[in-house]
Amino acid sequence: MVIEEWKKSGIATKFPTYRNSPLITTHSWQKGKRQDDRAEGLWRIYDGIYDFTEFIDKHPGGPFWIRETKGTDITEAFEAHHLTKTPEKMIAKYKVKDAEEPRIYTLTLEERGFYKTLKERVREQLKTVDKRPKRKSDLIHLGVLVSLFLFGIASAKYNSLVALVLAGVALCWTVIVSHNYFHRRDNWQMYAFNLGLMNFAAWRVSHALSHHIYPNSYFDLELSMFEPLLCWVPNPHIKSKVMRYVSWVTEPVAYALAFFIQIGTRIFYSLRHTNILYWHDLLPLSIPIAIYLGTGGSLGVWICVRQWLAMTSIASFSFCLIGLNAAHHDPEIYHEGDANREDRDWGLFQVDTIIDRGDLKWSQFLVLTHFGDHVLHHLFPTLDHGLLPALYPVLYQTLDEFKGHLRECNHIEHMIGQHKQLIRIEPNPRAPGAGK
Repeated sequence: MVIEEWKKSGIATKFPTYRNSPLITTHSWQKGKRQDDRAEGLWRIYDGIYDFTEFIDKHPGGPFWIRETKGTDITEAFEAHHLTKTPEKMIAKYKVKDAEEPRIYTLTLEERGFYKTLKERVREQLKTVDKRPKRKSDLIHLGVLVSLFLFGIASAKYNSLVALVLAGVALCWTVIVSHNYFHRRDNWQMYAFNLGLMNFAAWRVSHALSHHIYPNSYFDLELSMFEPLLCWVPNPHIKSKVMRYVSWVTEPVAYALAFFIQIGTRIFYSLRHTNILYWHDLLPLSIPIAIYLGTGGSLGVWICVRQWLAMTSIASFSFCLIGLNAAHHDPEIYHEGDANREDRDWGLFQVDTIIDRGDLKWSQFLVLTHFGDHVLHHLFPTLDHGLLPALYPVLYQTLDEFKGHLRECNHIEHMIGQHKQLIRIEPNPRAPGAGK
């Protein structure tokens, strides 16, 4: 089958099936990936086919990760989510055969390549790293979680616009900090992510298994879910001239409605197709209930709901303002269609798709609440953000050896770059690492 030129992916031998779906959701992404990945209905790691059926409920990280990836290629996810060598030895007994066809993904994970070299060094570095910052991360999470309820109650009780804005920002920060927890084994903190009308289970697919593994590519669900409101792929077949410039107008509206669109899409899909809702989708209702109870029931139910919706809209706008201008969208970094570097190492690909927030590194609080230390977070998503600063020496050392480059800028520069990327349609002909 001949692939149209504009549909050729820089990281795979085929165009992802899910992008042809009339309604793009986590479920359609998973369904398409099962069709594309040549995993033969089981789990694929490199060129081996594994049957983890009996291991689903035994998985230390929780059954979700194994259950939801059945029928797909989990090679990169397996490597990124396991720092020790124990899982490599453990899975041998679950291998049932060699794969019948080659992988569709063209990124590599060679033993002496960038990522595995860095991973080995990180493994050694972690043996001597101070673990106390992990406790600080937990306290920051708890602090912003409690503050969102306190400010929410105060905003209704005193009819305070300032308290309402603070409640919205606190909700935004709670969602962002909670995102750091759903990458790991099951824990109570990840449930706080759902307070923003989104769902950690859905985001484990769209963010952890899609965006983190295939950033800025056709396989990145977080790119496609914003289309046609916002489009960062530099491709005139996907991004019309109207879309390029109208997106600057629709952008603030998309920001304010993003949380509502997420839950709305999932409800619509569940009613029309397959249920993708969970019991913990009801957790956001704890906010208006807390407001009602915290004000002694003196305010009407509608006022409590109104305050909740208003603070959620503020949180949604703040989340997008921070998140979409945090790391991935700038004409200087790789997007689908741009020239690839010669070294196809998966870790270098991650570095090439990110510009870090250099203005955040002095504060663990800002890093946690603004998607900081983004390169290291992508490379080692299960590590607490409090541990990441200690890994920079080995990161810089390994980048120098493999001709990688860690880009940094501040938030204003990110916002300017993100808007330039929205209107860019010409692919970058110079590959990362190729020199000037």
